[in-house]
Amino acid sequence: MLDPALLRPGRFDRQVVVPLPDLRGREHILKVHMRKVPLADNVRPGIIARGTPGFSGADLANLVNEAALFAARGNKRLVDMDDFERAKDKIMMGAERRSMVMSEKEKRLTAYHEAGHAIVGRTVPSHDPVYKVTIIPRGRALGVTMFLPEEDRYSYSKERLESQISSLFGGRIAEELIFGFDNVTTGASNDIQRTTELARNMVTKWGLSEKLGPLTYSEEDGEVFLGHSVTKHKNVSDETTQRIDEEVRSIIDRNYNRAKTILVENTDKLHMMADALMKYETIDSDQIDDIMAGKTPRAPQGWSDDDQDSAKPSGTRESKWPGEEGKIGGPAGQH
Repeated sequence: MLDPALLRPGRFDRQVVVPLPDLRGREHILKVHMRKVPLADNVRPGIIARGTPGFSGADLANLVNEAALFAARGNKRLVDMDDFERAKDKIMMGAERRSMVMSEKEKRLTAYHEAGHAIVGRTVPSHDPVYKVTIIPRGRALGVTMFLPEEDRYSYSKERLESQISSLFGGRIAEELIFGFDNVTTGASNDIQRTTELARNMVTKWGLSEKLGPLTYSEEDGEVFLGHSVTKHKNVSDETTQRIDEEVRSIIDRNYNRAKTILVENTDKLHMMADALMKYETIDSDQIDDIMAGKTPRAPQGWSDDDQDSAKPSGTRESKWPGEEGKIGGPAGQH
């Protein structure tokens, strides 16, 4: 952080903003880094660029390096699209922890949790498409539901934000519907934190509450510089604070009930998706399309019955004990 005195007129007048690259920028950055590795004929930088919104230049360089490592581990002479897909999954969802042993009950609970996220996300309007669902542990998460934007996005509508809140609650609600309230776990702690933060920002920062109107109610934070502590200025009355809490609660309750209604009406699909996750451990948009259409999901590409026999116990549910801090999430809407 710069001393405010350095930013006075006549000193640093020109400020250059370097945003994240757009679709075309990501494609050109990928082409630069791909010059260093031998590529297979099926590698398409444009397709990879469309599937990596929110990636910085450093992320894209890391993507190419990780893909090369996957190819080397597979004793391949050329890096192909499958290696880039695996590298993208590792960067976006975390490294797989296949050595982690989970009980059958924990694994099934994780499957229903992630299926709840996916089904609600597919049903509510203006939500990002489901990219992949897995119950293989990645990072600190026991399972991951990844939503991938179809294009670069720079702003969010009220409808999209409320749909995101509903899908975040899908995992916890699925646990409650299938296993009962007494068996709901701490795995949804990060989901609850994110929904509360979204709802409060909608009311206090983004003016998306009809009752409180287009006003800013958040507290102002002063800059920390040269040992000065953070200064907060309260600019709302106690009565308004209570109304803010009531409006946040209203948004949460409305979207929680919407997610619960969706899962109750699609209980058969919830069971079907959980069973598919227990069998395949990872499913993508093709299998999810089959399930949402009421069909038996097809096997993932490259799957064989031998894979099922060799599958290890595995696994957004978060591996988290009460009181432990942590954040699970990524630029592509990981739950």
